Amino acid sequence: MKDFAALYRALDQTTSTTAKVAALARWFATAPEVDRLWTLALFTGRRPRRAVTATALGQWAAAAAGLPQWLFDECYGVAGDLAETIALILPPPTGADDRPLSDWIAAQQAMAGQDEPTRRRAVLAAWDGLRTDERLLYNKLLTGGFRIGVSRGLVIRALAQATGQPVADLTHRLMGTWSPATTTWAALLHAPDADAAASRPYPFALAHPLADLADLGDPALWRAEYKWDGIRGQLILRGGAHHLWSRGEELITERFPELARALDWLPPGTVLDGEVLGWADGQPLPFAALQPRIGRKLPTRRLLAQVPVVLMAYDLLEHQGRDLRDQPFDARRAALQALLSPLPDDAPLRLSPLFAAPDLPALRDRAIAAGAEGLMLKRADAAYPLGRKSGVWWKWKRDPFRIDAVMVYAQAGHGRRADLFTDYTFAVRDGAGLAPIAKAYSGLTDAEFARITAWVRANTLQRFGPVRQVRPELVFEIAFDGLQPSPRHKAGIALRFPRMARWRHDKPAAEIDSLDSLRALLPRAPG
Repeated sequence: MKDFAALYRALDQTTSTTAKVAALARWFATAPEVDRLWTLALFTGRRPRRAVTATALGQWAAAAAGLPQWLFDECYGVAGDLAETIALILPPPTGADDRPLSDWIAAQQAMAGQDEPTRRRAVLAAWDGLRTDERLLYNKLLTGGFRIGVSRGLVIRALAQATGQPVADLTHRLMGTWSPATTTWAALLHAPDADAAASRPYPFALAHPLADLADLGDPALWRAEYKWDGIRGQLILRGGAHHLWSRGEELITERFPELARALDWLPPGTVLDGEVLGWADGQPLPFAALQPRIGRKLPTRRLLAQVPVVLMAYDLLEHQGRDLRDQPFDARRAALQALLSPLPDDAPLRLSPLFAAPDLPALRDRAIAAGAEGLMLKRADAAYPLGRKSGVWWKWKRDPFRIDAVMVYAQAGHGRRADLFTDYTFAVRDGAGLAPIAKAYSGLTDAEFARITAWVRANTLQRFGPVRQVRPELVFEIAFDGLQPSPRHKAGIALRFPRMARWRHDKPAAEIDSLDSLRALLPRAPG
């Protein structure tokens, strides 16, 4: 853990990308192989399962430090990070435990079958043998919240530097469901693996948001598609089997069994990039209709009938076993059209409409009417990009919905905002009363948060733990990307990605929007 903590410090104490890549490359070249493998897993989002609850860790740490629970909770509120809070408040260690990273993870995994007293003794003994920075990392492993300021792409660049392998090859090898428990460093990065290759997806291409149409340059260079509001996925047909991967590298094949029928029409060695959509009567269903399918690993017959799905395909990455990603978009699209055009109407595959250099503002309006989020703009002569590459793919989403709502509850933030009220609950009119409809904590400046904090302290009506009920007087414009019916919310509506667009100093609370006005948006909301 001492060496891993040194790596963490080297990454945490610099903002230089070059320095971070160099530090990681040294680690990948010199650390024990099993520690390299776990580092690669941790830094690409493959964390060990949480062994102890956050509540238990907080209680054990408070007792070990001789602090009352309320004081520990106050410290946690200021620090904003449980692992850091525990590392800082514990007394100095009485010993030194220099086991490597892999041993600590193995010990954590062994806790899964142990009773609470045994786990508590193991954790306290670990804390007593680790320095503050080592405790921080150990605590992050325990809580399953291991995050560090390096991107996946940066990690792969460092790995390429350490191994001499191309970035593109390593990116592809690291896709899928591998874990240090089921593979080795050599098998993951060097050995051929026919079984893994048969199901492994390609790295997903990603788009940058488009702020100004002028950024496109010559319109003739671009092709436009609808930006569908579903689940991004790759459908892989290899070796007589099919696999469906989400963009988050989750294998979701069993959740959408209808897509197995693709094997009836498409040849082996086919990989489609597209969007899984709820589909009925020739048009997409709102995203809200698709959500029950997302949460069910094995959908019932009733659910399959209620929410049928299709894959709206918009790119062909592999055809008859040949990787097409280096071909221009126009060539890939022509091959995709030739592949899907002969399919019958009842096939669970659709070809996403394509438009060449159209009137983009008008087309975006048409996309929204068709149940899409906006437009995707792809350069006609570009290869399939690796990750998010500037100037190749753009996304131009619809303008957000906007309503005026009044703040009814406020709560303090965490970390540097622990002394400010930054997390707010907003309500709209519901008859003679108010109906809470959203929470938001972003969109304002620090100066505005400071002014609102002073107002909250002077206008608190009631306190519920850390939450304060305030006079319903401050009005804010709330932007959101969509809304949907929700039985889980008292108002019966849930907003998608709500944020504060501005503080409406010019508007009194009597003029805020109503719950009925929100309900009126439901038929045309994209989900």
